[in-house]
Amino acid sequence: MYKNIEKQVPLKLADLVDYQPGQVVSKTLVQNGHVSMTIFSFDRGEEISTHAAGGDAMVTVLEGSGRFTVGGEVFVLQAGETLVMPKDVPHAVYGQERFKMQLTVSF
Repeated sequence: MYKNIEKQVPLKLADLVDYQPGQVVSKTLVQNGHVSMTIFSFDRGEEISTHAAGGDAMVTVLEGSGRFTVGGEVFVLQAGETLVMPKDVPHAVYGQERFKMQLTVSF
């Protein structure tokens, strides 16, 4: 079920993915028919364009801050804050500064 991650080892999720200039970097930790968990890093100015997910998508900012547009409403989240983006509602993510986030999608 889990991949790209050691078991029975204390982890800091933000350390699992590095920043890369001009890129969005992702590392999948869990992927199955019920849940997907991915860690992302966004360089400043990078984005994931508007799309919709097939399940509720919960994001938690791990480091920095990011801008999330969900159904036309804009949210700026800081480290430690969480937002749920409902299934089938268009959303986008923008790195107004470098930031890292955890994304969990439940299907």
